[in-house]
Amino acid sequence: MLACWFKVDRSTITRAVGDIRPLLAERGCTVSPDVRLRSLAEVVDHLGSSGTAGIVDGTEIRVRRPAAGRKDRDKFISGKNKQNAVKAMVVTDGEGRVLWCSPVRPASCADITHARQLGLVKLLADGPAVEVLADARYQGLGAQTGGRVITPPHRKFKKNAPDWYEEMHQRQRIAHSSRRIRVEHGIAHLKNWRALSRHLGRREHMSDIVQAVAGLLSHQQTADLTTTGQR
Repeated sequence: MLACWFKVDRSTITRAVGDIRPLLAERGCTVSPDVRLRSLAEVVDHLGSSGTAGIVDGTEIRVRRPAAGRKDRDKFISGKNKQNAVKAMVVTDGEGRVLWCSPVRPASCADITHARQLGLVKLLADGPAVEVLADARYQGLGAQTGGRVITPPHRKFKKNAPDWYEEMHQRQRIAHSSRRIRVEHGIAHLKNWRALSRHLGRREHMSDIVQAVAGLLSHQQTADLTTTGQR
């Protein structure tokens, strides 16, 4: 369609997209007109300086199945959804605004493993005092970060739990879920982009695509906030 509009060959548009995609990915996420976050370290510093909590969660994007006989073909099969996918870690603030999106990994990689590979544990343990909310798939990071990663409470009674404990445990889980639900809203806004609902192109481009979409979305969210404030 773009080739027809600009009266050029289709391959010309393909090359242009290939040139622009990594530039958009490197642009980072906009949190204010003069501040962009390009790495997880910058996100942690931003949360520490602003005194706000962050929320992390993993999201999966369906991709084409690797060709038969290809090495590590099974790595892309998601244990959660039983489909071929890649996974990215998303960080938002308490309002659900996207602050950063990681490069993708095969979907078989556990969320907690992905977070460790990205250096989240070291950044939180050695960095400013930051509160990060996460779901049960990140349990274990709290002990490694001095309690800075907060996950749903463990069950102390696996069998024959007293009624009072069941009520307290359920109340704590609901309270935690209510605080971290905003990251689901941020991920939903990302998935509204067709490129992230299901990707039929080359998997090698997915990291750039995810980060480019996150940057464009964050710019749009910042622009909307600025416009609302001016009114």
